[in-house]
Amino acid sequence: MRIEINQKLLAAHTNIVQKAISSRTTLQILDGILLKTVDGKLKLTATDLEIGIESYVDCNIIEEGSIVVNSRIFGDIVKRLPDSTVNISVVDSNINIKCENSEFNIKGSLAFEYPELPLVINQNTFKVPKDLLKSAIRQTIFATTQDETRPILTGVLLEIEEGLGSFVALDGYRLALRSIPIETKENIKIVIPGRVLGELSKILDDTDEEITITVAPNHIIFDLGDTKVSSRLLEGQFINYKDIIRKDHKTSVRVDKKALQDSLERASLLAKEEKANLVRLSIRDDQITIKSNTEIGDVNEQVFCHKDGDDLNIAFNFRYIIEGIKVIDSEEIDLFFMGELNPCIINPTDEENYTYLVLPVRIAKQEDY
Repeated sequence: MRIEINQKLLAAHTNIVQKAISSRTTLQILDGILLKTVDGKLKLTATDLEIGIESYVDCNIIEEGSIVVNSRIFGDIVKRLPDSTVNISVVDSNINIKCENSEFNIKGSLAFEYPELPLVINQNTFKVPKDLLKSAIRQTIFATTQDETRPILTGVLLEIEEGLGSFVALDGYRLALRSIPIETKENIKIVIPGRVLGELSKILDDTDEEITITVAPNHIIFDLGDTKVSSRLLEGQFINYKDIIRKDHKTSVRVDKKALQDSLERASLLAKEEKANLVRLSIRDDQITIKSNTEIGDVNEQVFCHKDGDDLNIAFNFRYIIEGIKVIDSEEIDLFFMGELNPCIINPTDEENYTYLVLPVRIAKQEDY
């Protein structure tokens, strides 16, 4: 193989496919990126057998060929080369990389040893604007669990019914639900690994340009044009989230989102010194009082609000409530409570497409608010 390629383009596409490299692989070949000339372009492929990313970049092909090169070493070299034309030539398993006054010779592996990405014949295909998909990922993925003993909850449920796509994530302590319109006549219910969505969101740009999504048995493919991201789907029964979100409430509060978030973050400075990460909210009249008491000291914050219904004392793990509030884009939010032992439901005031639910922390009655 012999090619000439722009350094910046090669670095950008190498960085994209590196997102499929796992640090935990036991197969040495999976530490590598497959470089292959295809239809006048250089195709870069990386996979950990769960996620696969392939990306095509323009280049001048002098001689066709392929090679597998260590991802970290190749990526570091390309990133630090001058902003100029890179010449890559392969003889047997040896790779020569030249750019201006720099030259590297490194060992590679034969391409036939590299696993092929699954061939997915088009099943259900639909399009989604990139900015909407990126927003849906941002507002849900943080609520997935990292607990590998509950693998189904490490992913995000995508449920499409009657042209509405619902992205749902939960971990047993909170639930995040974002809905976006999706033009398809098919009803779909799949669970996408949180990791692949996290890596995909780093590639997506904030434009209304559409991305093509193909769903097949056990697999999903996100087609961005010159880059494709594929992944296995998670198997198992996702929790029936619709039964968790209750409509009735005894107390409702409308509050400035930034004011509440800032106060909670200040209170968390002391709360995080304790294992429980506890912040207490006392809702009286038109004021939310936020407290945190620790061995180091205490903090007291007041936030103005509009309250309807009963007064309320309730406590939360500050991390769970802050993470749900900070991804909301609305200036005001509504909080709905059904007593101190039931979940709090948080919605943007001016939108109906996002719901966040967080469980309170049960504390002793005599604890002071």
